[in-house]
Amino acid sequence: MAAADARGTELGRYLKARRAQVRPQDVGLPAGAGLRRTPGLRREELAALAGVSVDYYIRLERGRETNPSPAVVDALGRALRLRGDAYERLHELAELASGRPSELPATPDDTVRDSVLRMLESVRPLPAYVVTRYNRVLAANPPARRLLTGLWDWPEERRNLTRYLFLHPVGRTLYEPWEETVARSVAHLRAVAGADPDDPELTALVGELVLKSPEFATLWERYDVCERGGGQKTFRHPEAGLMTLTYEVMRLARSGGQRMVVYQAVPGTADEEAMLRLESADPARRQPEAAGRPRLQAL
Repeated sequence: MAAADARGTELGRYLKARRAQVRPQDVGLPAGAGLRRTPGLRREELAALAGVSVDYYIRLERGRETNPSPAVVDALGRALRLRGDAYERLHELAELASGRPSELPATPDDTVRDSVLRMLESVRPLPAYVVTRYNRVLAANPPARRLLTGLWDWPEERRNLTRYLFLHPVGRTLYEPWEETVARSVAHLRAVAGADPDDPELTALVGELVLKSPEFATLWERYDVCERGGGQKTFRHPEAGLMTLTYEVMRLARSGGQRMVVYQAVPGTADEEAMLRLESADPARRQPEAAGRPRLQAL
């Protein structure tokens, strides 16, 4: 019962956070006179829009109801104007609340396979690295190590990209615009956190960042979700200069949620010239580093 209550509470938190982001006028309701004490929709307004009783919705939001039907979840998603990843996350949290098992393995594996390490080396001069489900860096080729400058000053267990964005002085100046980058990073962390919100690695990371970064705490409470499959980032690198790179994210099979991220630039552009400076700046390094095993390169 305690596990079910925890899963239901996570669903309830998500509903409450998303409800706070929908204005009455967004769904055709009058804002009403005077100041509303509740940000966004009231519980009774959302219940009416979704076609459920107020009492039932309150039990859902408080984690006391843990088995909503797919039809109810669909109705709540429509009432909350959820799309894409946010809509899928609502369904995933509802499934978790009902006690259905997660597809992800209970214990992620932090060992990077030799074949993956060879892939990191083979894509040079493209920067590439491997991260865990919660963005801890497990391996990187030399251009990626140069791209994420300063991250390697930290011990292996602290080399987390979300931590780097918020708490490392270089991480706060490397990305442009920083605010947009961190919002996407937190939304991605929220997305993957839904599968196991009580994971010790996740709770330790979130607890640290909530205490040390007001910006993270605000974004985390918004419950925005976004699964990353690729995109574009602009870097103002202290050595290579300004560059805009596209990136692809590939899930690694049988790895407990590991992902490989590879950056590239359009050939013949100034962006590519800047990216190639990451490789030429340290030509002696020939092998990617993997955490948790003998290093394959000099540090």
